Amino acid sequence: MHSEVRIFKSIVVLGFTLLVCGASGCATFSASNAPIDCDVVKNQQKSGLSDTQIASNLGAPVDKVAACRGPETEGNKSAGMAPSTY
Repeated sequence: MHSEVRIFKSIVVLGFTLLVCGASGCATFSASNAPIDCDVVKNQQKSGLSDTQIASNLGAPVDKVAACRGPETEGNKSAGMAPSTY
């Protein structure tokens, strides 16, 4: 009887530990922590969408979308080349 209770307690503790570790790990990969692809944002801005609409489409905070309005960060600047617009 004692061994069955001990095994049950061990299983409960192990399950709780896995649950806590899993939940804390999910926060690392949440959408709000994900990097924003500024090329996608700029293409949607060219289409006439607002920052709020783009943030909603990407599931990202508006301030991260607005940060993409800065100077161009992609392309080969050292060669004086701009990224293509397709």
